[in-house]
Amino acid sequence: MPILCYHQIRDWRTSDKKVDKDYIIPPATFNAHIKMLADSGYHTILPDALFDYLTKGTPLPEKPIMITFDDTDGDQFKLARPELMKYNFKGVYFIVFTNINKNKYYMTRSQIRQLSNEGNVIACHTMDHTNFKKYTDKDWEPQIGIPNKKLVILTGKPVNYFAFPFGVWDANGLPQLHHYGFKAAFQLTEPRDHNDPLMTIRRILDCGYWTTQQLDYHIKHDFGRPSGKTSAAVKSTSPSKGL
Repeated sequence: MPILCYHQIRDWRTSDKKVDKDYIIPPATFNAHIKMLADSGYHTILPDALFDYLTKGTPLPEKPIMITFDDTDGDQFKLARPELMKYNFKGVYFIVFTNINKNKYYMTRSQIRQLSNEGNVIACHTMDHTNFKKYTDKDWEPQIGIPNKKLVILTGKPVNYFAFPFGVWDANGLPQLHHYGFKAAFQLTEPRDHNDPLMTIRRILDCGYWTTQQLDYHIKHDFGRPSGKTSAAVKSTSPSKGL
């Protein structure tokens, strides 16, 4: 089940290095990539559909794909949202709570509420994007519990999903995600935790320098093919393929 991850959607600057362009996709490239997905017959799904497939075997639509956004950047609302709406696509927005209303480059509370009301999913990306691996006992509530409660108040809906800052995670912290009631959590490209694959679901960055052909290749080759059996999907021990 391919899952794409986006951060900044803006034109490159002369100061941007190649590693920056992993996380920065020019608007024209983003638009071309989304059009390619639509033209190729992909259907966006949201995390509840993936969770139900993995835990209950609920069927997914033909050619499912998930589109996710990290960090609360304002261009995700101003540029990505209308492009997704053009194809009736929905997305998942992982919110860093202290970035809301931070400055003109980030989303406002009303924009986040609007995304939620339009059928997109608002999810947690911590309070301030501190590395998950560095959390101690005193960090769980301020980094996860408090922003989660605030997002529930903001949207009026449960917040059931989490994304790790920088895409990195520590198995010792995964029980805390269960404690706070998350149904699943999303990383980037590290191997999944064999004992808790639902809390380490893989995504790939749609890099700003990829062509549509390169994106198509990575969608088809960077994710394992679902077995069709729920138990196999949830308990798979493949180190590099799968969710």
